[in-house]
Amino acid sequence: MKIIIGLGNPGQEYADTRHNIGFEIIDKIKADFDFSDFEFNKKFNAEIAKGTIDSQEVLLAKPQTFMNLSGEAVQAILAFYKLTPTDIIVVQDELDLALGKYKVATDSSSAGHNGVQNIIDKLGTQKFTRVRIGIGEEREGAPVCRLGAHDFVLGKFKDEEKEKLESISSEIISEIKKLL
Repeated sequence: MKIIIGLGNPGQEYADTRHNIGFEIIDKIKADFDFSDFEFNKKFNAEIAKGTIDSQEVLLAKPQTFMNLSGEAVQAILAFYKLTPTDIIVVQDELDLALGKYKVATDSSSAGHNGVQNIIDKLGTQKFTRVRIGIGEEREGAPVCRLGAHDFVLGKFKDEEKEKLESISSEIISEIKKLL
């Protein structure tokens, strides 16, 4: 079994925010591969959906702990299924990557992402796979350093940003499929 964890914040007020891109990609995987509906699991404090991708049993998880405590849900899920960190793929927003870009990282630091850092802290390792989806800005080919990152990541996507993300979402899902 593999677990794909989308990072985000619960609640309607956070829907369509940059910080919730992990939830959005997980929702697309659920729809594309006809997974079960998400159901809240109190033991994990996460919404869970089950399905298969190319005969691989997969659990989709959306922690409901709020971003900065994501590790609590991840730790509970791994303990219950008796899996290791190498069995998870974390899908997250990445401010240091331009919108429309993504990177796959394994065994790397959190790079300042509090949700990822909490997972590393709770699991005691950074040896898991992450799909880092760019939400940052870029001018003349270089990333823009921005003040007020908290407000930016909690801001809603503009229509043109949504279009850009939609255009790469199938590529991201194909990449995740390869990781399984």
